[in-house]
Amino acid sequence: MGYIKTKSMEKGQPIELYYQDLGEGKPVVLIHGWPLSQEMWEYQVNALVENGLRVITYDRRGFGKSSKPLNGYDYDTFTDDLRAVLDTLNLEDVTLVGFSMGGGEVVRYFSRYGGSRVSQAVLLGAVTPFLLKTKDNPDGAHKEIFTNAINVIKEDRIGFIDMFGQQFFGVTKEHRPLSDPLLEYYRTLASFAGPIPTQKAVTAYSETDFRKDLKAVNVPTLIIHGDADDIVPIGISSDKTAQMIPDNYYKIYHGAPHGFFYTHKEQLNEDLLEFILHQDHFEPVNVKSGRR
Repeated sequence: MGYIKTKSMEKGQPIELYYQDLGEGKPVVLIHGWPLSQEMWEYQVNALVENGLRVITYDRRGFGKSSKPLNGYDYDTFTDDLRAVLDTLNLEDVTLVGFSMGGGEVVRYFSRYGGSRVSQAVLLGAVTPFLLKTKDNPDGAHKEIFTNAINVIKEDRIGFIDMFGQQFFGVTKEHRPLSDPLLEYYRTLASFAGPIPTQKAVTAYSETDFRKDLKAVNVPTLIIHGDADDIVPIGISSDKTAQMIPDNYYKIYHGAPHGFFYTHKEQLNEDLLEFILHQDHFEPVNVKSGRR
């Protein structure tokens, strides 16, 4: 546990990333989603460490316990921060796991650094390949959706997080897949993010085009997405991602919301362990693209 200093500077001071490093064995680096922090991985860390893996989690700049500078909320900088984590800890044979906006760092790492030190990749509910609707991406979401979200965050950030969290985990009057105290806990984790980083990260994950990055991914990749995801709809994200990464295993969690790292944690942990430890024998049940 501690802080990793990056090459990026703010007012003459290096940006520091808070991290935890637990267990021994093959290293697995878990990259959290927006607007949470590395604490979101609690139920995955336990399972992975107990099965002989070394697990590294860290807070993205602007989130959790990491530095919260005014600038640097773009995917080149996020990926440079990831490289600082891998280099500082001298990790090799790494499995990179990115959830939601964290999937962007995973694929950008391959186009920016050639996948150095990495032997496997995992994308969970990832924002790839490109969320924004443009002339050459007609299936994307309208920019107004993201602009409106930023405006609400500016007006009432905690209120937005509360509303977002319920949609994130698929909470309705009839269906509550997690306890009220746990839902409040995740809201608290999100509240620790800096207000400005929270806003700027929305622009980063919604407007970054990862289509070229996906073609650079050169390791076996596990893709998992919930087909009830209302935050990052599967049709504009993982369905397309699975068509762009050459060597991939694609698994769909039926009925799963965006926050399936908790709602479907047992299934996810089983799939992560099987892929990381026994990739050659991994047989996802619901394959829409890629190899078996």
